[in-house]
Amino acid sequence: MRKSDKKIDNSLRLVLTEVCEHALKKLDGFQWLTHIVNYNNFPKSLKVFCVFDTNDNLQRYLQSDENQALLTHIEQQLKGLNIQVKNIKQHVFYDTEQNCDAQHNGNWASRLN
Repeated sequence: MRKSDKKIDNSLRLVLTEVCEHALKKLDGFQWLTHIVNYNNFPKSLKVFCVFDTNDNLQRYLQSDENQALLTHIEQQLKGLNIQVKNIKQHVFYDTEQNCDAQHNGNWASRLN
């Protein structure tokens, strides 16, 4: 990773940590989030994964008004770093601990690759 990539990654980590802390307080069943990115194709390759505890809580969230609020919050944080994405919905993905346990025996590293 180049030095400039490391700086971007550290900044991303900080703003996404703020998003995560906000979501933990506001969203039932929200557990954590992470990101992956290929800096050779940045920002198009940026993927943010929002993880909920159960499929039921994820479905309730997706059907709520909070869905758009979280997307907007992520997009605003990225813009604060001068990271522009065309459509935030193409960069944010959802999953559950329940699905990872059932399909990957709880191995998130395997699941996200």
